[in-house]
Amino acid sequence: MKMYSVLRGKALPHGATIHKDGVNFSVFSRHATAIWLDLFEKPEDDLPFQSIKFDEKINKTGDVWHLFIPGLKAPAFYLYRVDGPFEPHNGHRFNKNNYLLDPYARELTDVSVFKQLHDGFFIPKDSYDIERQKPQTAKKFPKSVVVDDEFDWQGDTPLNLPLRQSIIYETHLKGFTAHESSHVKHPGTYRGLIEKIPYLKELGITSVELLPVQEFDEWENTNINPKTGERLKNYWGYSTIAFFAPKIGYSSDKSPGGAVREFKEMVRELHKNGIEVILDIVFNHTAEGNENGFPLNFRGFDNSIYYLLEQNNKAYYTNYSGCGNTVNCNHPVVRTFIIDCLRYWVCEMHVDGFRFDLGSILGRDQYGNLMENPPMLERIAEDPMLRHTKIIAEAWDAGGAYQVGWFPGGRWAEWNDRYRDDIKKYWRGDTPNVSALATRLAGSADLYIRDGRKPFHSINFITSHDGFTLNDLVSYNGKHNEENGENNRDGSDHNVSYNYGFEGPTQNRDIEQIRNQQIKNFLCSLLFSQGTPMLLAGDEMRRTQNGNNNAYCQDNALTWIDWSLKDTHSTLFRFTKQAIAFRLSHPAFRRPEFFQGHDHSYNAIPDIFWYDEFGEAIDWGRADHFLAFYLDGRHAEVFADIDDNDFYVMLNSSTKDKTVVVPPLQNGRKWYRVIDTALPSPHDFTPPGDEEILQNQAKYVQKARSFSLLLSK
Repeated sequence: MKMYSVLRGKALPHGATIHKDGVNFSVFSRHATAIWLDLFEKPEDDLPFQSIKFDEKINKTGDVWHLFIPGLKAPAFYLYRVDGPFEPHNGHRFNKNNYLLDPYARELTDVSVFKQLHDGFFIPKDSYDIERQKPQTAKKFPKSVVVDDEFDWQGDTPLNLPLRQSIIYETHLKGFTAHESSHVKHPGTYRGLIEKIPYLKELGITSVELLPVQEFDEWENTNINPKTGERLKNYWGYSTIAFFAPKIGYSSDKSPGGAVREFKEMVRELHKNGIEVILDIVFNHTAEGNENGFPLNFRGFDNSIYYLLEQNNKAYYTNYSGCGNTVNCNHPVVRTFIIDCLRYWVCEMHVDGFRFDLGSILGRDQYGNLMENPPMLERIAEDPMLRHTKIIAEAWDAGGAYQVGWFPGGRWAEWNDRYRDDIKKYWRGDTPNVSALATRLAGSADLYIRDGRKPFHSINFITSHDGFTLNDLVSYNGKHNEENGENNRDGSDHNVSYNYGFEGPTQNRDIEQIRNQQIKNFLCSLLFSQGTPMLLAGDEMRRTQNGNNNAYCQDNALTWIDWSLKDTHSTLFRFTKQAIAFRLSHPAFRRPEFFQGHDHSYNAIPDIFWYDEFGEAIDWGRADHFLAFYLDGRHAEVFADIDDNDFYVMLNSSTKDKTVVVPPLQNGRKWYRVIDTALPSPHDFTPPGDEEILQNQAKYVQKARSFSLLLSK
């Protein structure tokens, strides 16, 4: 094998950068005393063919180690080894025997660290590194790959759709097409998702939000399914090992550089069809775990800088993530890493936005305290290259932080769990709180108007990957997570669910009827609220997880979408598709500003008015299961170029029918029924132009547990 010469190289950019005459390598470490770059001929090699030691006098600028290798080309396979003090009590865990991944690696080889480690290494017997003095083999360790970024984007750029024009669809990349019923040529892959673009277009969504696709190792989970005896996995992927690398396991092309090319192809083809790509990204912790964890990259390069450590004994990690460690997000070096990563995914991979898992951790200082103006969050919001990128926070963490409505910075949107819970409670029939219901339907001004944010900054959702599916929300009273191997102790007990008389699937037609009706009620509430709606993939066809509300470890048919359900529940799919199209056709449901309760169009009708069943102004102090509201569709009220229709929306969560007084219209217009979830399909949602005129313009019989929508014309 050819031995390469070495030149000084450059400190920036970090990572492995291809030039016409070679490759530049750059990596950060402040406390290292020596670094080696190991080059491998093949992905499966156990030993490097060349090991290059950085010359500290030549190949170092400040804390950045760098060198240039003339003649090296993509693909090339490499790892690092780093020496320095092994002083866990001071936060240092250097070990020259450990191979380390490049933190800026653009791709990894398709090898699992955790699947192949022997038990003694995977589960250390002391708090430090029992294998510290033993030489390691690289055969079972993934290699970093030098990747050629050349790609024919065909003129593509991020779509940057306004949030208020968006319908977000949260899905697992693999689970979307892994099931045999998907009938795609490349199941469970980026190309598999491309094959399902016609479905996404038919449904009408505008933005796909993907659970983590940055490289992770699904085999780090060692639990066993007590039902099958099979080893479980980290299916969701919230345990990143390489933040710049798309997961090669999701690529049908396993050749070097294939995952990068295939991911770009997926983004390009989605964009051609008007669909954005939002990534769920996990900067709050890494897969390296706690003091018993396995070194992969950050721990070996500079543990004391990349992680929050206990102040009284830095051998131990703070754990605001609930996953063993917490990234030191507001250290200047880590802030730069995060910004570099986000810029890469936007500029090189063309993604449209990010959802930040446990986002509150990005606002903690080096001692774990929540900061008033966190530099990390401000920098993301103000970065000029991310200016039009969607940034969505999960505004809490596992350390007790809860910042929904208070997430710092005027650009941040938030997952609104207050919306989720209030809508669930209403439709379950809990003690009525119509004030809370109205606040959520109107965009949650109580949470977002304070700091100048808008209704669309509320990411409204009923279900997500974390919790019950919509089908299970109306089919189970409690969680059923026994197959997770944790004796049903895992997962939340706060589900706000109801089974309507039988736990799980049933042949009882009456129970099935009310479950279908409640699912439609949830979908209508979501799609006709102010704010940005997010649907969970499969809810439009009643996907079930058999009552498992924490299916993070189930990489199987339990979590994969069974596409036969689209035919089984074709009427629900049609209903969902029509509801999405209706929302996108009517600006009255996508307002850029909060309601004021005043008339802005000089027709003596306020932008919104709330009614009780008797046609009177709602008494907010009175407990009632009924709520209605009138939307004035004049263009001045809905901030549109032309007038919309007026709308009257009625919600009845009681178990009794109600005869509702409907307010009169002006100028000879009439009320027409568009939606009534109590009616059988296809009468539950009439298509545009076929709306049914109300024979009695003054009254409407609102059935028990139903949602109705009227429009004027």
